[in-house]
Parts: sequence; structure tokens; C-alpha cells
Amino acid sequence: MTAGAVMAAEAGAPEGIFLFVPHMADLVWGTLCFLVIAVVLIKYALPRFNAVLDERTAKIEEGLALTQRAQEEQADAAARAARLVEDARLEAARIRERAQAEADSIIADARVEAAAEAARAMESADSQIQADKQAAQISLRSDIGLLATDLAEKLVGEHLADAELSGRVIDRFLDELEHTPVSPAWSARAGAVR
Repeated sequence: MTAGAVMAAEAGAPEGIFLFVPHMADLVWGTLCFLVIAVVLIKYALPRFNAVLDERTAKIEEGLALTQRAQEEQADAAARAARLVEDARLEAARIRERAQAEADSIIADARVEAAAEAARAMESADSQIQADKQAAQISLRSDIGLLATDLAEKLVGEHLADAELSGRVIDRFLDELEHTPVSPAWSARAGAVR
């Protein structure tokens, strides 16, 4: 054996498994120190630790509640936005329908006005044609009257001085001319002149 082992054996040092078993005094003092430290920790440190944990738990729960509320508000906002979009679509459809109705009304009014204007133009043209026709008839009557008078003077060989007599001759000639049927050849020539 070595000198250190011999000295340990003489001093009453434990050997083998007894190396790991503490002495009774160490065990009592160790237990007392553990109990003092445990009481101090339980009395002072544990309440502070629990308070910090409770505060953290409250903050986490508050954060979760805020998150839940934010998600609900976001869902409400999305629903409101969808309602606003749908309302805007419906309003746009109503505006389009009103605009289409107004356009149809304006077109119908314009058509009525155009038809009325066309009718007025036709009436004006008809009255102008009638006036031109009457003016042409009067002009033709006077021209034919003059020609008839000249012809009558040449046939009779005298100058017709009596205006009443020449007027009657002209009127009779024109009446006969109006009642005389027009030959097809004369109608074709008159159409070609026009």
C-alpha cells in the first residue's frame, strides 16, 4: 500500500462504498441549509416568479384577445367592403339603366322632332309646289291668251280692240284647251322637255 492509503486507513477514512455515504453531521447540516434556502425561495422568490408569470400570462391573453378582435374587425371590414362594392355595383347598374332610359327618351324625342320637321318640310314643299303650279298656270294662261289673241287677229285679219271680247275669246279657248284630252305623243314631248 502506499503511504497516502496507509494514512487514510489509520485516520478512519471510509473505504469502498462508504466513500459515497456522507457523515451524519454533514447530512443534518446540509438538510437544514436546504430547508432554509427552500423556505426563503418559497416565501420571497416564488411569489415574485408567480407574479411575473401571471403578468406574462395576462399580456399573452390580452394579445390573443386583441388578435381575435383584430381578426373579427378585419372580417367585419371585409364584409363591409364587400357590401360597399355590391352597393356600388347596384348603383352603377341603376345609373346605367337611367342613362339608357334617358338616351332612349332623347332618341325618341329626336325622332318625333325629326318626323315633325319632315312633315313641316313636306307641307312647306307641297305649298310651294302648289304656289309654283298656280303661278305657272297663271303665266301659261296669260301667255296662251296673248298667243290666242295674236292668232285670232291673224285669222280674222283685224286687230281686236275690244278688251272684253278678247278676254272672252281667250277664256273660251283656255276652257276648251283644259277639257281637250292630251294625246300620248304630246305627253311624251312634255315629259322630255321637263
